Amino acid sequence: MVTMDEQERRRRRLTAWRASRRTLARVGADGTLGERLASLAAGAASVHDPEDWTDVYGGGVVADLERRVAGLLGKEAAAFFPTGTMAQQIALRCWAGRTGDATVALHPLSHPELHEGGALGAVSGLRTVHPTSEPRLPSAEEVREHPEPFGTLMLELPLRDAGFVLPSWEELTAVVAAARERDAVVHFDGARLWECAPHFGRELSEIAALADSVYVSFYKSLDGISGAVLAGPSTLVEEARVWRHRYGGLLFQQYPAALSALLGLERELPRLPAYVAHAKVVAGALAEGFAASGVPWFRVRPEPPHTHQFQVWLPYGADVLDEASVRQAEETGVTLFRRWFAGAGGAGPALPPGVSCTEVTVAGAGLEWSAEDVRDAVAGFVGYLAR
Repeated sequence: MVTMDEQERRRRRLTAWRASRRTLARVGADGTLGERLASLAAGAASVHDPEDWTDVYGGGVVADLERRVAGLLGKEAAAFFPTGTMAQQIALRCWAGRTGDATVALHPLSHPELHEGGALGAVSGLRTVHPTSEPRLPSAEEVREHPEPFGTLMLELPLRDAGFVLPSWEELTAVVAAARERDAVVHFDGARLWECAPHFGRELSEIAALADSVYVSFYKSLDGISGAVLAGPSTLVEEARVWRHRYGGLLFQQYPAALSALLGLERELPRLPAYVAHAKVVAGALAEGFAASGVPWFRVRPEPPHTHQFQVWLPYGADVLDEASVRQAEETGVTLFRRWFAGAGGAGPALPPGVSCTEVTVAGAGLEWSAEDVRDAVAGFVGYLAR
């Protein structure tokens, strides 16, 4: 339950972030209802015929989105889901039925293990095993030598809670081959797959071709309203549609989410390589700024970033860092950091006592920052910590 104090703190943060003249990323979810509706109405005609009928239990703009994503990922078919959690759980239970093995190999920091309340077991009767607990995806050797059988290997690309980390292309292809040697199918949790192409130096379709099925999200990287797509063989997707209805995910109309997803594919997807490249500049300047600031310790993880997102760790309490971040935004108009977390809740592996972590996203607004701008912002931020 959200308390009044938590609501007030959120309002304060949103007010400060929205008023900032400089920030590394502007997020549509920070906008008002009127702003989001106006933006959607203004852009909708550029991605879909406004004279088309609205969707009813699919079809129309929803089907258009499904065809578009299936083509981008080089898959036979795709189905739109209201949430990625639902899409992924259904994909994994469908594969369990087809392989006859209800065991899924995944990372202990993956989304189903940390953020879905144990749903794989509670809802679908699936069991999970962990080829590695290191803060990275498993290696081919770890997959090949895991002592228990499993029917599906799920790989989260990037592994968000370890710092948005990715393997090399050679490591990824080797781990997929190791799973195939064990007669396991491969599913990609590609919630943020869109920004992985620069790191791998491959097109999205070539990356997705390694997996039997892929799930992608529309609000995490593309700034959509909500929604996800599961893509794969047509027979799997048709089965997933049946389970989508059983899970309560066949919504009457979804055109706002589908339109915003198409807008994200048009506007944000082509810009992601620039965000990924500039994130390396920002991360390097952050490290330089903290090294010169006199803070007792810091970590930028990974350095350089693999995508346009990465973590920063500092040896202070989350409340102290949140207050410094929001005061910097309020008093200087510069939002360098947003939310901070202590421990493993939403911030990756368990942190040492007294250490907190934030996730940094570099998007369109961040392209305006030079390395000097970042270093100056760090110095200002550390000044608020000293007050």
